[in-house]
Amino acid sequence: MTASPLTFEHFVAGRFVAGADAIEVLNPATEQAMGAIPEADPALVEEAVCAAAAAQTAWAALPANSRAAPLRALANAIRARIPELSRLIAQEQGKLLPLAEMEVFITAEYLDYMAEWGRRIEGEVIESDRPGENMFLFRRPLGVVAGILPWNFPFFMIARKMAPALVTGNAIVMKPSEETPFCAAAFARLAAECGLPSGVFNMVSGRGATVGDTLVGHGAIDMVSFTGSSASGAAIMRRAADNITKVSLELGGKAPAIVLDDANIDLAVGVLRASKALNTGQACNCAERIYVQQGVAEEFSAKLAAAMASVRYGDPLGGEQVDMGPLINRAAVDRLTTMVDDARAKGAQVLAGGTAGAPGSGCHYAATVLSGATAEMEVMNRELFGPVVMVQTIADLDEGIALANASEYGLTSSIFTNSLNSAMHAIRGLKFGETYVNRENFEAIQGFHAGVRRSGIGGADGKHGLYEYTHTQVAYIQS
Repeated sequence: MTASPLTFEHFVAGRFVAGADAIEVLNPATEQAMGAIPEADPALVEEAVCAAAAAQTAWAALPANSRAAPLRALANAIRARIPELSRLIAQEQGKLLPLAEMEVFITAEYLDYMAEWGRRIEGEVIESDRPGENMFLFRRPLGVVAGILPWNFPFFMIARKMAPALVTGNAIVMKPSEETPFCAAAFARLAAECGLPSGVFNMVSGRGATVGDTLVGHGAIDMVSFTGSSASGAAIMRRAADNITKVSLELGGKAPAIVLDDANIDLAVGVLRASKALNTGQACNCAERIYVQQGVAEEFSAKLAAAMASVRYGDPLGGEQVDMGPLINRAAVDRLTTMVDDARAKGAQVLAGGTAGAPGSGCHYAATVLSGATAEMEVMNRELFGPVVMVQTIADLDEGIALANASEYGLTSSIFTNSLNSAMHAIRGLKFGETYVNRENFEAIQGFHAGVRRSGIGGADGKHGLYEYTHTQVAYIQS
């Protein structure tokens, strides 16, 4: 990587393209400018899509294991640069350095995992009703994928979209978040060194309302893979509908956690504290609503409040020991402050936290526990995406399941109990794409991370995430 880590150049048709600075990028821990990036104009977006379309046919004609080879090379290149890449993530996104290191490591693991599928993509032989006929189902690449990225895991999410798209024979055009473009630029520089044919992988920067909208509405895009808010996902669906473009949307969450009387309370408190401190609660699968059975509600609430009050926040690279970094920007702090203040005004009690850092000192918000929140409060209905959690007492498991399901979101959920029967009852009753039992809400790369309702369409990871990037072709052969 010869360019400065704080330089962004578009990567189109195998070459880097500079542009005039248009969007300022801030370090959220200090609110100081890190630099600025260019915004792609419609002509450059058109060039990127056309380059992908021109490269895709020859790329798809290669054996899948040959398409996997550059992914393996990229994984090795990333592992060789874990320290510098981790520090860049910590600086640009505010993630703690150990978590940033884990993100870089998992990115390389993910590339290798998806590369393994080069020898595992399968079709089917289907039994025919007709004598002498053979029926075969093939999986074919869609064509050109638009990958629109979030800022909360800015390095890993590139691989999560790129790797399955490429190994199945698609070409891709990616747009990173304007909040975290330098991580994406570092990824693109490494990808350029790893043997990908020109045009198979492209990256352009800019705002969602401009560059993202142009990509989503382009007639040569065959699929849009987006991770972000439910509101943005709905807008993407409307725009993609003009061309009947397939969408795969990983959207927001409002994850419930149910804690029963027989649960290991210390385990539950530790896991839920970690859930809100991890990435400062800026993950769509973090627990936001906790329903605690009345027999342990007092003990649990006291222990959780003490645990959250102990969370130290600050600059991950500031030299002090901290448990949590900043929110992504000042707007996120203001949004969280407004929702917590509204809940407090309507009768919710703040058991811990409830305060924001001063403007100019970093985009910080204290780890916060609320009790007494009700369904009429915004904090119980909107995704918080920050280190705030609500605790509500329940009589029994069935009440907890009913309250958990009373949400427009359906991504992740969890239960803490020592009863296998209770765990299975909850799994059957919870209307969510994922349910975790006695552990943190964090998915595995071989699973399938997918939600229902306003949490999305389609999903990522594992065999089912890989096949999101294919369509089926059935052949009928009469002999």
